[in-house]
Amino acid sequence: MLRFLVLFRRMLWVFQFTESRSEEISSPCDQYKKGITEILTSLRPQFLTEVPMKVLAINGSPHMDRGNTALILQPLLEGMKDAGAEVDLFYSRNLNIQPCIGDLSCWIKHPGECAQKDDMQILYPKFRAAEALVFASPVYYAGVTGSLKNLIDRMLPLHSFAQGKDVRRQKVVLVSTCAAWEMEMFKPLLVQFEAICPKTEDSPMQLAGALLRPHAHSLKPMLHGNSRPLAEDVLKAARQAGTELATENSISQKTLERVSQELMAKDAYEKAMQEWFLHPDDSM
Repeated sequence: MLRFLVLFRRMLWVFQFTESRSEEISSPCDQYKKGITEILTSLRPQFLTEVPMKVLAINGSPHMDRGNTALILQPLLEGMKDAGAEVDLFYSRNLNIQPCIGDLSCWIKHPGECAQKDDMQILYPKFRAAEALVFASPVYYAGVTGSLKNLIDRMLPLHSFAQGKDVRRQKVVLVSTCAAWEMEMFKPLLVQFEAICPKTEDSPMQLAGALLRPHAHSLKPMLHGNSRPLAEDVLKAARQAGTELATENSISQKTLERVSQELMAKDAYEKAMQEWFLHPDDSM
């Protein structure tokens, strides 16, 4: 199919170029070329339409669509959809996924197939079909949430033998929020994902970018206060990140930095957090 499309493009260019060299159609050959050009031009939208990117997103927050993590994840996915991507979103809290038992049957006895029969059987085909994977999780204790960690561990059958020239290269996007003011809180999480997505030619997963939102508890209040434009810029940047990934297969550092931008001074945030601990809401 790819070879056909390349040949098709070349044929169309040749006929259009030949036609442009003469303002008058004066021979049967010229008329033939003109007819073929019109046919190819009419068929071009059908054959040259790009196949939409397939995206599988997993939100590991126990607060699902109500939390701070969803505040960043949702515009990211909307940006992908704006660019024509097909997005499937799952919440790990709603899935029945047991921990990996490490029996290595997916390596030895039944390569590429997990012996456990639970909701991972729903996700395995979607993982295999996806061109981009999005993992979203708040940082509670130096890493992803427990339900998302179980899910990631169970991805082992997908990659145990995924080496070589024919393996699908999937882009991975990490979305994370934390209550701490400092960006350093994300370091253990980044180390984990850099290990899962090593920068090697044979790695089946490649980290395209990490949307990290520190002092995330400031987002919701700011969206309803005088600092709304600043908070909205974070969400716009998340949406832009989705569009960039779907159209350019990468996310610019500038866009990632906008997602992580400082929203308020550290002392002001810590004071606000003291109030939040006295009157917590359903976030993160």
